[in-house]
Formats: sequence, C-alpha cells, structure tokens
Amino acid sequence: MPVSNQQVTEHPFLKGLYRDDYYPDHVVDRGRDILLRLCERVEADRPADLAALYALTHAATEEFNDLQAAFEEADSDIETVAREEIAEDFWFVAQAYGFADADVEELIATRDW
Repeated sequence: MPVSNQQVTEHPFLKGLYRDDYYPDHVVDRGRDILLRLCERVEADRPADLAALYALTHAATEEFNDLQAAFEEADSDIETVAREEIAEDFWFVAQAYGFADADVEELIATRDW
C-alpha cells in the first residue's frame, strides 16, 4: 500500500546522509525504505495510542539494527551524525501521523547503534 500522507510523500528522508559521501547511497536507500515501510504500517494499522506506535517504531528500529552490517561492509557506520538523522526522521513520522507527544528516545528505544 503506497503512503498517502502528503507530508510524508514530500519529506526527503535521511537527506543529510545522502549529502555526505561517507554514507553510501545504496545503503541509505535501504534506510529510507525502512522509514517508508514504517509509514505504510502506520497508515495500515492506525495505531490508537503511543504504545501501539512504539511497537511499530521498535520493529523499524530493529531493521536499522540489521542494516548496521551493510553500513560496515561499505566502510561506513551508523555513528553520531547518522543516529541523529535517523532519530529525527522517526520523530518526523510520529509528528506526521498526529503523535505530537511521542518521545524520540522511546521511538528508537530498541536501537543498538
């Protein structure tokens, strides 16, 4: 199911990572896809509260955990700049779907990066 939220469709996910040659585009593309799948899940599942949203974001965070190996294979890493960029986009997703009270640290609580 394609994303229908106009804020999301116009948002340049992981923009800062695409601008930096340290992060290979083909790996950043996979990260962008994780975030877009998260948006699809939010639209399909319509979480009723923060707990339900966090369950979805934690699953997407686990996908980023798995993506860490691809960054390393490409001589890159999910380090401070990438962590901040990824966290900001998780927060953006929460805001775009009406979860103004979402805590950014809780959105990505299952991270290991």
